Amino acid sequence: MSGIHTALDLSFTHTEGRWARPGSWVGYDFPDVRMFQEIAVTAERAGIDMLFFGDGSGIPDTWRGSIAPAVEWGIQWPRQDMSPIVAAMSTVTEHIGFGLTYSSTFMHPFTTARLLNSLDHVTSGRLAFNVVASSRGADAANYGFDGLMPHAERYERMAEFVDVCKALWHSVAPDAIVRDRTTGRFADPSKVHPIDHRGQYFTVKGPLSAVPSPQIEPVLVQAGGSPAGIRTSARFVELAFGFGGSVAGQQRYRAALDDALAESGRDPMSVGILWATQVIVGRTAAEARERQREVLSFWSEEAVGAHLSHNAGFDFSTLPPRFRLGDVVDKIRDAHASPGGLVGMLVDQYGADHSMTRAEFFEHGWHHATGMDHTLVGSPAEVADALEENFAATGARGGYMFSSPLATPSGLMDITELLLPELRSRGALAPRYPGRTLRENLRA
Repeated sequence: MSGIHTALDLSFTHTEGRWARPGSWVGYDFPDVRMFQEIAVTAERAGIDMLFFGDGSGIPDTWRGSIAPAVEWGIQWPRQDMSPIVAAMSTVTEHIGFGLTYSSTFMHPFTTARLLNSLDHVTSGRLAFNVVASSRGADAANYGFDGLMPHAERYERMAEFVDVCKALWHSVAPDAIVRDRTTGRFADPSKVHPIDHRGQYFTVKGPLSAVPSPQIEPVLVQAGGSPAGIRTSARFVELAFGFGGSVAGQQRYRAALDDALAESGRDPMSVGILWATQVIVGRTAAEARERQREVLSFWSEEAVGAHLSHNAGFDFSTLPPRFRLGDVVDKIRDAHASPGGLVGMLVDQYGADHSMTRAEFFEHGWHHATGMDHTLVGSPAEVADALEENFAATGARGGYMFSSPLATPSGLMDITELLLPELRSRGALAPRYPGRTLRENLRA
């Protein structure tokens, strides 16, 4: 890999007040497909490698056991299935890739493999699949679960899920389709095989009832940061998503992933990490700081609580006046939820034995929910300097998945029209669409 690869995170283009801030669309409302088509065209013009959509199927209800705060303030909802939007964006672009998220905890591998095969056809080989192990109670309830699946079991299921998907994608050989117009023979049956999978979680006969897609299988992406998540993803991941925080924390994650890849018999140099990075860039540093203040005015304690509790799978309204961080981690684990995110960052920073007050926790939570604890703010040159320094310090393999807390589309347009040209002028970016498929472009 050479140079910085880039993606735009479009998971929350319309939540947390982005729909209402200065610079938001007038006349378009989510999920109007024209919004996303405009973003796709602009991002491709800038040379962005991929547009990414995270997903969640439940309205946040962990905070105080109610959906009311999330509904009232638009906290991580609404969320559509973005596969039709991706199909529409592909019709107005030629090179940019698209990342979709589906849960191995709740979805069936045959349905998922068939859908992603079709989308890889529609996009002409520009699809990536972000495989997630779900840790949100609101999602679990929509799929018939009374609670969250234990953490380790979620990753065991993910490993089998991916194995089944890969077997299905390869159950019809690339050269099986002959389409002989003279004889009318469509395919060679010796090259189409059932997979006859019988595992702990899935029984799937196969083969996939589809024509092999341009990439055969989509680019496989995963963001697991726990030891179990890293071990599982090392078996199949082609591109990892990493999260912001300290450089030391990023370096530890890079080292842990490299070790797991090597243990799986894979070359660590072949797997890059896209670091999730929130950016506020202005024509000047002063302009960027002024735009930052627009964001901070939105958040209330209810909005922060709904956001944090949903993503951790734990109701932080139940915190006592003073507590030990390690005790909170234990409670989150007992609920089979995720001890990463804000709590993981605080443990990483202060240690599990550190005691803090509820007020101190929510002060950190406010900065975390707004993203201000991992946001780069400044002029194009200042932000580019920081990115280049961070890229070198964290292994120089992969790049950044940018998001913006500002209004959509203006915040994203600042990234494509101000930051990307600055990075390209320095020769810092990976080559612009050298390949035919997303996989080929990401490997350049």
